[in-house]
Parts: sequence; C-alpha cells; structure tokens
Amino acid sequence: MASKIAFLASSAPVAQTARTALITRYGNYEPAEADVIVALGGDGFMLRTLHGTQDLPAPVYGMNRGTIGFLMNEYSESDLVDRLNAAEEEVINPLTMTAMDRDGVRHDALAINEVSLLRAGPQAAKLRISVDGRVRLAELVCDGALLATPAGSTAYNYSAHGPILPIGSDVLALTAIAAFRPRRWRGALLPKTAMVRFDVIEPEKRPVMADADSTSIDNIDWVEIRSEPSISHRLLFDPGHGLEERLISEQFA
Repeated sequence: MASKIAFLASSAPVAQTARTALITRYGNYEPAEADVIVALGGDGFMLRTLHGTQDLPAPVYGMNRGTIGFLMNEYSESDLVDRLNAAEEEVINPLTMTAMDRDGVRHDALAINEVSLLRAGPQAAKLRISVDGRVRLAELVCDGALLATPAGSTAYNYSAHGPILPIGSDVLALTAIAAFRPRRWRGALLPKTAMVRFDVIEPEKRPVMADADSTSIDNIDWVEIRSEPSISHRLLFDPGHGLEERLISEQFA
C-alpha cells in the first residue's frame, strides 16, 4: 500500500506545477522515508532519479511531464494512489563503466541506458574491441560505438540502428555508430555477463570521449564495461504498459 509518497520533479515549469498540485493533494515525504518515489519529468529526469535513489528501498514510478516519456507513465492527478497500488514492477540492472583517460586518471560511472564512445575530433575514431579478454575486432573505424542494456535499447542504440532487446533477455547490444570499416559491421549481441573493452587507437590524432548516461569523460585511452547485477533499479508501470509491452510495441510503430 503506497501511503508515503515522495514527489520529485525536473526543473521544467510543467513538472514543477504538477509536483505542487500533487503535494497539495497527497502530501510529501523525503525519499528515504517514502514507500514509493514519484518522478515528474521526462526520460532524462527519470534516469537521474534512478541514479540518485539507487541506494533507497522505494521503487520509482514516473509520470510524463517531458517529451518522449518511454520510461514514464501517463500523467494523471486524480487516481494516483490506486495506480500506485496496482502498478507492476520491473527490475533492471545498470552497466558499470571504468574509463582510463590519457593522463592516467581512472573514471567510474554507471549507465542505465548505454555507455557510448564518440569521436571528439574531425577524424573518425579507431577502436579495438575485446570481449572477455579476447580481441574480437582489431580495428573499427567509426564515429563511435555503444553498449546498451535492454531498457536502453530503444534509445541511442535504436537511433544507431541497433536491435531492440526484450526486457527480460540476458543480452547486451554492441552497436557501431556510422561504421566506415568494416563497412557492413553493424554490431553484435553479447551475453549479459560479458566484459567489453574498447581501446582507442591513435588517441592523440583521433580523440575519443566516453559517455555513461550523460556522465562524459574526455580523451579516453580505454574503457571497460560490464553489467552490474549487484545494483537493481525498481520501476513501476501501470498494468499492461510495462517495459516489455513498450519494447514490443516500439517494433511495430
């Protein structure tokens, strides 16, 4: 029973207005004290909320006050408690990224959607890709590459022509971004347990940046990425509108 609700909102005026109206109607608790956290905004705000509350026991229920809202439910003020009590839970695991920059500084970050490597100069990037310690692609000439979770497979991954992954699948999508050579290489499906490493070839001439859910690291030397099963994000969706249904529907849109 959702009796203690924490309302969080993006800085957008429409989200702030919604938060004020909902607090007036239902009250408000601190996230650490709440039974459920309601996030008001778009998908970007939902990702920030999930990152910021990952150590709290309360699940997160999003209501769309942004644009796309793939991770959000429809906004409605009047029947919130009933919707929260009827909501279905999806549990997802993030990716963990370890990146070493050219100054020898290590950077660690988590990504719910994807970790992407992108060229940071006028020339195409050159990347070496290894999976579980074995070189699988000695040289990929490209604008970049990314590793996506099932939850993130409809985001940047899909825009880069990567596959949409069923939410319950134990696989990750490795997708090239504007690959030049190998000319027709589009990527690979990898087991969720895989450790993926990107080494930047000619980093001085062809600088590369890494991005994990908008945490950006410049001048990358190498990046290692794997799924992090020790961290679980709990999302709530209205019945019949969960991530699995959305991922299927997206393929027939």
